[in-house]
Amino acid sequence: MAAPSDLAFDPWDPAFVADPYPAYAWLREQGRVRYFEPTDQWLVAHHADVSALLRDRRLGRTYLHRFSHEEFGRTPPPPEHEPFHTLNDHGMLDLEPPDHTRIRRLVSKAFTPRTVDRLRPYVRELADDLVAGLVAAGGGDLLRDVAEPLPVAVIAEMLGIPESDRAPLRPWSADICGMYELNPSEEAAAKAVRASVEFSDYLRDLIAERRKNPGDDLISGLIAAHDEGDRLTEQEMIATCVLLLNAGHEATVNSTVNGWWALFRHPGQLAALRADHSLVPTAVEELLRYDTPLQLFERWVLDEIEIDGQVIPRGAEIAMLFGSANHDPAVFADPSRLDLTRRDNPHISFSAGIHYCIGAPLARIELAASMTSLLERAPTLRLAAEPVRKPNFVIRGLEGLAVEVG
Repeated sequence: MAAPSDLAFDPWDPAFVADPYPAYAWLREQGRVRYFEPTDQWLVAHHADVSALLRDRRLGRTYLHRFSHEEFGRTPPPPEHEPFHTLNDHGMLDLEPPDHTRIRRLVSKAFTPRTVDRLRPYVRELADDLVAGLVAAGGGDLLRDVAEPLPVAVIAEMLGIPESDRAPLRPWSADICGMYELNPSEEAAAKAVRASVEFSDYLRDLIAERRKNPGDDLISGLIAAHDEGDRLTEQEMIATCVLLLNAGHEATVNSTVNGWWALFRHPGQLAALRADHSLVPTAVEELLRYDTPLQLFERWVLDEIEIDGQVIPRGAEIAMLFGSANHDPAVFADPSRLDLTRRDNPHISFSAGIHYCIGAPLARIELAASMTSLLERAPTLRLAAEPVRKPNFVIRGLEGLAVEVG
């Protein structure tokens, strides 16, 4: 077997996307930071560094609150991409204080722990119905039949999107998220722009309807949320709804199928889980760690930093490798081993710092509900065919997961 080289980290190589973890191990051995020319990024692979940098205010998801594109040494995005950037740049995920602080505070007024907790019975009932359909059919595609419809329906229910309007939500989300891959193609950009326009137009009409006829839904809550007279603008509300849908289901869908694919490859762990359903909470955390749905998260260097003697100048971009951090042996004992009883599990699959995932509690409820329902209602669930990986690296998942029951 050939020794790893710089080419071991190749996010466009299907073999790397299928199993990036050996390349991560090699990267961690090379040092704490390494420049990657194809994307003009500095790769950070160790858990301690990723965790610290996620909280470091010298880095930012955006730089436009302090610099123009030209001042930062960056080329502005092409004008034809403007609808995507208008949508993306008004969302919490890509803002920094003070805008991020203000919007997150207002969104938190509507997206409360009580709101999320109230959804538990609905999530469980929906998971049971989806799994019952899978069992009645003798199997199917776990992604299409369970993993995907569950979180999409939950966030649509939260937002108050009528069932008759939900069909485009997943395609819109997938097309928008295509722009988060490394060096996206013009075709991917065109799809993202089109989806941004269509989704924004739909939400604008829905927000106008909720202003006239408020309901007990998140959009009505976002309209009503205020703090000392401050409210969300319409564009901020649109961006928040899109972000909640995209982030609120992309990770859950991929965590579900990545997790079950891992369980099928570790029959001893699956048998232990089937024998003891009380393992579900730690199993959810371990599967989030073991095969991380979001592999890479980017930050701009707003003020020069130094990592292990390497000066990284203002204007540079850092790529934090979540998947690598979650397999760092300095933090996780025997990290390549799937251990559903792992208690000490400080994974960073939901990020950290001010951008910690606001939907993490909901994601955990959804993942636990679908797992419990599958364990209870489909105890003989088994793999029907070897799955195919999507070509995407940043948001990493499967094309499908064919299963059989009975």
